[in-house]
Amino acid sequence: MAYDFQVTVDSTAPHPLADWWAEALGWQREPTDEAFIRRMVEAGHAAESDTMRHNGELVWAVGAAIRHPTGGAPRVLFQLVPEPKTVKNRVHLDVRVGPEKVDAEVTRLTGRGATVLHHGQQGPYRWVTLADPEGNELCLT
Repeated sequence: MAYDFQVTVDSTAPHPLADWWAEALGWQREPTDEAFIRRMVEAGHAAESDTMRHNGELVWAVGAAIRHPTGGAPRVLFQLVPEPKTVKNRVHLDVRVGPEKVDAEVTRLTGRGATVLHHGQQGPYRWVTLADPEGNELCLT
């Protein structure tokens, strides 16, 4: 049996990080359902403190998700955790932009808050390892 999955990223600020990754990948944030959130609070299934405003919208405070525009990739969920990232990731995303676009994407993403960690090469293949604004690693290939 084959299973579907999502990728979950711990974050101290899930909504801004979801915005960053949506822009970085050309993906879309999942829309919020303010009416549903209000119904959950009114029914006592959630508290006002479980919500917040992000870019003018009522959202769940504990997470935000992004999706590929055509649905052709796993969902990425950014979930709230109390502690910042402190060690190297054991899993990271390789973002395949094509060899002719790596340098331009490094410039674009560092302009949006990423940090270059190192450059790598194996034979004719090269990549640049970056950290997103919260320190999560990704490779541009």
